[in-house]
Amino acid sequence: MQPQSFYQIVSDDFAAIDGIIRQQLSSRVPLVEKIGDYIVSAGGKRLRPLLVLLSGNALGFSGEPLRQLAAIIEFLHTSTLLHDDVVDMSGMRRGRSTANALWGNAPSVLVGDFLYARSFEMMVALGSMPLMHIISQATRVIAEGEVLQLSRVRDASTTEETYMEVIRGKTAMLFEASSHGAAVLAQASPGQCEALRCFGDHVGIAFQLVDDLLDYQGDAETLGKNVGDDLAEGKPTLPLIFTMREGTPEQSALVRKAIQKGGLDDMASILDAVRKAGALDYTAHLARDYAQRAIACLDVLPPTPYRDAMAELARFSVARTH
Repeated sequence: MQPQSFYQIVSDDFAAIDGIIRQQLSSRVPLVEKIGDYIVSAGGKRLRPLLVLLSGNALGFSGEPLRQLAAIIEFLHTSTLLHDDVVDMSGMRRGRSTANALWGNAPSVLVGDFLYARSFEMMVALGSMPLMHIISQATRVIAEGEVLQLSRVRDASTTEETYMEVIRGKTAMLFEASSHGAAVLAQASPGQCEALRCFGDHVGIAFQLVDDLLDYQGDAETLGKNVGDDLAEGKPTLPLIFTMREGTPEQSALVRKAIQKGGLDDMASILDAVRKAGALDYTAHLARDYAQRAIACLDVLPPTPYRDAMAELARFSVARTH
């Protein structure tokens, strides 16, 4: 199944979500609309709202409330992107300039705040306290994950356990909230709610593992961002952590120094070290393992094309090249 296929099955819903997003971007302050529209129109994969739609439909639940939840999730994700690009001082995302590169840091942060606030207004309108609990908790955990990652920048002593805690917070949590939130909104059974919560978590982890892998084996044009960004920022991601732990003393020392220093001076040597140490294979294998765990969670759902699409989405999360 091509990635377009999982979108095709919910294409009408996606068209409706675009309308909701445009409507909810409305503001009496023109700059809010301008920046919000710029980053939302960049598109991206929109895997999180896709996960909302597939999860709800796999449970036999569809309609306006599910579409509203998908838009809420996209707003939350977009707000984190605005903030992340400021924190990371990124100049490129999805193949074009970031909002902070065009308008500056202050407007980007404040429009991110606007999108957060708008998503919570929309959530209140849905009137589900269990859903509000899931989303508000996810928002807190995402922020904690980002702060934890920030606290580990240029820290070569970061362990795999800490790294997993970071990616579970900053990335997997919103995937989890997407599938779990849809199940709660659909009033699914406790067993189905828990299985879909785990599905989102596992897919999110697999997705971020591949993201970190592509930082060492992708190319800027395909990725839509600069290769080596994580290393340049001194972020100890799994390929680097594995190389320090399992590589030769020379490979370990090289990576340790690169993390502590930041920058891309030794990029070619680092790429050689992570390949020879088996770090890329290790990271890819772990991503595939999480994707398989995610697929196993779907056994609680009745067999439908939506369930099949969710399984393909899990496979796509690790087979992608960008």
